[in-house]
Parts: sequence; structure tokens; C-alpha cells
Amino acid sequence: MVDPVFFRLKVLLAKLESSYGVDPTLTGAANAILAKDVTIRPMEGQDVSRDLIQHYLGGQATIPTGLHTIIEFSTELAGSGAAGSAPAWGPLLRGCGCAEVISTGVSVAYSPISEAMESLTIKFWLGGTLHALKGARGDATLSIDAQGVPAIRWTFTGLWVAPTDVARPTPSLTAFKKPLVASAANTPSFTIDAVPLVLRSWSLKFGNKVEPRLLMGQESILITDRAETLDVVVEVTPLSVFDPHVLANAQTLTSSTIVHGVAAGNIVTVSTPACQVRRPTGYQNNQGVAERPLTLTPLPASGNDQFSITLT
Repeated sequence: MVDPVFFRLKVLLAKLESSYGVDPTLTGAANAILAKDVTIRPMEGQDVSRDLIQHYLGGQATIPTGLHTIIEFSTELAGSGAAGSAPAWGPLLRGCGCAEVISTGVSVAYSPISEAMESLTIKFWLGGTLHALKGARGDATLSIDAQGVPAIRWTFTGLWVAPTDVARPTPSLTAFKKPLVASAANTPSFTIDAVPLVLRSWSLKFGNKVEPRLLMGQESILITDRAETLDVVVEVTPLSVFDPHVLANAQTLTSSTIVHGVAAGNIVTVSTPACQVRRPTGYQNNQGVAERPLTLTPLPASGNDQFSITLT
């Protein structure tokens, strides 16, 4: 009898590629990702029927085509522990169409780019089975919910590689720091239009359009478009303090900023400097208090400046 594969035995590695689709040699010591809620769709594509004529009733054989792999997982949103040092999840952001700018000893900033996007090789072990994705690019959603652990949800699409049985590496996860629960103390600032608001939930979706482009002569995964969305739930205020109806009706561009973390090396600031407030959809009752869900659309001003993620 073959021993069962225990579902908890997982290892995830990711590394930026120097040449597209070429394995840059990943190690558990340098490239391990501390992830949770991992799901993988190992053989996405289509089954093309051969549609052959036959002189009897029966099914048709199919040919798998357009093969690619999709992996989803979450990482905790926390800094590196040292201002000016990139977080361990930085390569994942770069694989989602972001540029990284490091100011040594001060900050690390990420912002969207529209060209020359980087790619990743990702390797995921379940038991002793390795699923590899080459040339991977992806999409991301940052979430900060009151009394919850802030997280980033990642979805990566990569070129298909046949799974193999390979011994799992031993991961080193010390680069991932313990997160802070979102609270009044740990998340000291949230504003829309420079107005401080009491916040229940916050979510920034990159909205990357990720396309497997599998042609003769070249196969690649491309990010071909992007449309960010910022969703929040805030306490209702008097309209004299904050009136989203006026902002929506006038199509006024406004800013929004959230700061999470209090100690140097673990402060994350996400800014969306030119947002359009969408039409308010109503109210919610939470613990007898009126709250308002709002959707904002971050827009480019001079280009590639819809948002910034800065760690200090």
C-alpha cells in the first residue's frame, strides 16, 4: 500500500525570473512564501473534441489545449521589520505589475507600471508532488478588516509544467514578520477627501486582466489591462462632515489614504490620490449603528499613479 498524502504538507516558493519563462533556481532558504488558503487549478484549459465520424453511437475523444496553471493564496500584510528593506512578499507585488523603489533605511514603495512587467517562477508542493508555474503574472487584492489580520490575496497564472514527484525543500520563513490586527491602535488613520472616517472594512483590488497568450512561436502570460477598485465600509456621518452624494454627483476626484502599523519597519501606507466616488448604494445596520458601503475608482492622474503602497 502507498502511504496517503497529508493535505497539510505544503511548501510554496516564488522567485522573479531574469529571463521570461526560465526557472531562476528556487531554494527553500531564499524563496519560501508564508501563505495560507492555497488553492491550485493545475491543468486549466479546454478539451477540444475531435468530432470524428463513426458508424456507432458513443462519445468522442478530446485533446487538452490551452494548458496553464492558476494558483491562489493569501499572505499576511506586514512589513519587513526594518525601514527601507523590502518585505518578503515584495516579489509577488512585482509579479502583479508593480515597480519597487527602495530608499535605503527609509522606505520601500510600490506603484503600478504599464510596461516591462516582471514575471515569476512559482513552485508549490503538496506532499511530494511539485506543481510549477513559469512565466507567472497575477492579480492582487489587499484587505484590512476591523479586528482581523490584514492580508493580500494573490491569484497567479503561469505556463503549464507537468507535475512531478520531487522531495519538498525545507522552507525558511523568518523574513515574514508577525502581523498586527486591524484596530484603532494599530490602524491609526483612514481618510477620504482628507476627512477621517471610522472604518469597518477596506479592500483595494488591482483588477489586473491576466491573459494566457498561447500562440505558435511564443507562449506567455500577459497583464493586458488594469482597473482598480477601492471598497470600504465606514460609519455614517452628518453630511456636513462627509457627503459622498455630492462627491459622486459632481464626479469630484478625491484622495483616500489608510495607514496600518505603528512601529518603524512595520508601517504600511496605501494611498489612492485621485479617486472617483461611485454612487452610494444605501446603508447597513451593524450593532445598531448606521454604516455606509462605498466604492471608489482610483484613476490615473499623470499615469501609473492610481495607488502607492509604501512601507516605512
